[in-house]
Amino acid sequence: MDSSTFFAQMALDLHDEPTAERTIERIAEYAQMATGCDDAGIMLVHARNQIETAAATSRRVGESHNLQIVHDEGPCLDAIDGDAHYSSDDVASDPRWQKWGPSVAELGFNSVLSLRLETRSRRYGSLNLYAERLHAFDDDDLAVAAVFVRHASVALANAHNEEGLQLAIDARKLIGQAQGILMERFDIDADRAFEFLRRQSQTHNVKLRYVAEWVVDHRGSPDATFSGPVPDEVASR
Repeated sequence: MDSSTFFAQMALDLHDEPTAERTIERIAEYAQMATGCDDAGIMLVHARNQIETAAATSRRVGESHNLQIVHDEGPCLDAIDGDAHYSSDDVASDPRWQKWGPSVAELGFNSVLSLRLETRSRRYGSLNLYAERLHAFDDDDLAVAAVFVRHASVALANAHNEEGLQLAIDARKLIGQAQGILMERFDIDADRAFEFLRRQSQTHNVKLRYVAEWVVDHRGSPDATFSGPVPDEVASR
């Protein structure tokens, strides 16, 4: 399969994945195929100082990523905030990562290539390629990976946008259902029903969607009074 056919097929497959989580997993799998590396993984930035391994083709990849968090150094972290890509032909002796390099070499990885996942508007994290042999990645591998990471970043952005849009649509449907319940139960119009939901949201400092969900869940209760969720429940939503 030539490169143009490969990337076209990848784009179609990633577009068909039902969730952002599955899209990320498929990106790691395709990266392994595109470059012929032994393993691949993705680190994502969710908030400031909140970085996680979102995909890994093996347990060793997750361990490698965790070692970067522990030592606060490594190419995957550097690719997120520094240059667009970092590579090492011999991680154990690389002076840039004196703690992480020897540790990851003990896992069996000797070469690494990390590239930033980003669009023009957002940095998502890094795509990280691992090889057991020394001097595994050359300029041709970097060129292929650079093209791959652009396709992957677009697919990742689309997946996040579509998932966010679906959540927004679901929330609107839930709020509309709650409005209908309140209108029928209290013989009020849609504006007053929405105002009730909004007021409860502000009073209890919870999202409007949560109030709407509560109304729907308690629609059969004869005398239900809304109360805000406990902190753990808020955090889980």
